[in-house]
Amino acid sequence: MNKEVEKKYKRKVKEFQKHNKLYYDKSTPVISDREFDKLKADIINLEKKYSFLSSANSPTKSIGFKPSKNFEKFKHKVQMLSLSNAFEKEDLINFEKKILNYLNEKIALEYSVEPKVDGISASLTYLNGNLTYGVSRGDGSEGELITNNLKTIRDIPHKILKKNIPKEIEIRGEVFIEKKDFEKIKDNFANPRNAASGSLRQKDPKVTSKIPLKFIAYTFGFTSENKFKNQSEFLNELKSWGFLTSDYNKVIKGIDELFTFHEQFEKKRFDLNYDIDGLVYKVNSLQLQKRLGFTSNAPRWAIAHKFSADHAYSEILNIDIQVGRTGALTPVAKVKPVNIGGVVVSNATLHNEDEILRKDIRIGDTVKIERAGDVIPHVLEVDIKKRDGKSEKFNFPKKCPCGFETIKEFNKITKKYDAVRRCPDKGFECEKIAVEKIKHFISKDAMNIDGLGKKVVEKFWDLKFIKFPQDIYNLDYQKISSLDGWGSQSASNLKFSIENSKKVTLDKFIFSLGIRHIGIENAKIIADFTNNIKSFLNFFKKDKIKELINIDGIGETQVKSLEKFFQNKTNIKVVEKLSEILNVKEREVKSKGKLKNVSFMFTGKLQNISRAEAKSLIEENAGSIVSSVTKKLDYLVTGEKPTNRKVEQAKNLGIKILTQKEWSDLFN
Repeated sequence: MNKEVEKKYKRKVKEFQKHNKLYYDKSTPVISDREFDKLKADIINLEKKYSFLSSANSPTKSIGFKPSKNFEKFKHKVQMLSLSNAFEKEDLINFEKKILNYLNEKIALEYSVEPKVDGISASLTYLNGNLTYGVSRGDGSEGELITNNLKTIRDIPHKILKKNIPKEIEIRGEVFIEKKDFEKIKDNFANPRNAASGSLRQKDPKVTSKIPLKFIAYTFGFTSENKFKNQSEFLNELKSWGFLTSDYNKVIKGIDELFTFHEQFEKKRFDLNYDIDGLVYKVNSLQLQKRLGFTSNAPRWAIAHKFSADHAYSEILNIDIQVGRTGALTPVAKVKPVNIGGVVVSNATLHNEDEILRKDIRIGDTVKIERAGDVIPHVLEVDIKKRDGKSEKFNFPKKCPCGFETIKEFNKITKKYDAVRRCPDKGFECEKIAVEKIKHFISKDAMNIDGLGKKVVEKFWDLKFIKFPQDIYNLDYQKISSLDGWGSQSASNLKFSIENSKKVTLDKFIFSLGIRHIGIENAKIIADFTNNIKSFLNFFKKDKIKELINIDGIGETQVKSLEKFFQNKTNIKVVEKLSEILNVKEREVKSKGKLKNVSFMFTGKLQNISRAEAKSLIEENAGSIVSSVTKKLDYLVTGEKPTNRKVEQAKNLGIKILTQKEWSDLFN
């Protein structure tokens, strides 16, 4: 048991070290702040539960990361420790309980509440009012001496003339970039925090000076003489010394009030002109702060109450209607840019017309936006209290932007109309659908044309370079090389990529056509059935599509979609033109494997494995799938509730029938 726990602990510590370096040293985090905080919490909880666990690299023994070799090291007189995190109200209750237990007295604690700016920590040492040293946080014990870089920031006074400035004081704060300034340089950085970090660590201060960095002061580290009674008083003094401080600093008593303020502030955080990821609560009394002191890696008197990394509040500026390649009209909310889990979000899906009606979403509303992992951000709810009395209900357009009347299809299974409103499938006649079809055509799983991304497709469409997929293979590279952002080399690279795409397997070609309900797996099945491009074209020209209903994996929905696609003369012309340009090969099938020359067919529901995965397993072992029970079939594999007709046919033809377990044993 202990070995397993230790193994798990070491794995998490190793993972923490990796992300710690990416976060502090490289300024290129690959996980969200919330995931990083959770990883730290997991390690700390394991150490609390099992006393035998210990590591020098644990977050309880390390802060930040070792300073870079590019700069001279500088030791902090007082460690720059990170803060403990709170996510729930229970965390705040425990935080205060620990303080009172430590002080061993019952007092009503007063807190200085300050927004937690999402930037880069730095310290400024003033000797007799003169800025002498500027240092990064580094690993908490020592940082990088970046005085000249910090001096390029206008918010940092080089000399403080006030008489009450201590002979020596180290002022701490956060270097950040405002949202409006980041918009101008966002193509060069992943997010504002990375921009601030990368700029501060330039060897040449002249490079740093070109980036619009700001500095917000919030505390002191070392001071030769402490003339202040509480944190809020010191913040006011910082302002009088010429430092930028937050307009949202506040003094609050009691955990209930802290929690309420946090809830309210999270809703209006998008109004700020800089990113914040939570609120910091500090015991306001500096005397109590001194008494409470520090643990090995955090002050006892302060905690960071983080905002939910997966949601935030923002304002809907507009609602756009986007049309997909299948004609689906998707409403998208254009919102005031807001940072959610380290990602700046400016768009959020509203799903469909019914969703807008159900939640009564309107332009101008303040809404809660959720983003989980790589899922497209979406609107969870409306804050009705913030709604303007003049707001109007959003009327979903009954026409596609192309002009066609939209429809809602009737679902025979549910006996209801679909929630999604669509432009009728008019193929390339709808310009919006046409553009999306071309984007699908060049995508990774289809033709995989590097250098011809979605934005390029849109630009080439606007310039009338492309109208149909086949136009991609007749581009004028001379014209392209003269466009802004292009040149002879980039045009040559695009040409090379397009020429390479001419060799394609039949299944990828079928998938690239963007036929509704025909995914990658369906395309493979159709490719295996038709075998080559000539047969594929003849199959659809001779109206044999209904025969596909007998193929395992193709249903009525797919057959109807194929019929509709090939009833459109423009679609047929596109397919014919592409078949002339491209070198369409048969789908590659493994020639070596334990199931070589063995054919299978499935009937009934399989357990713990999808039909697609089962087929993939057979193909990986050089076996094949057939579409009907004939003498060519070697094995009929039966799952739960198999089709009796197929079982009887197999018995009559002397074909071996396997249970799912017997089929699985073939791979062992």
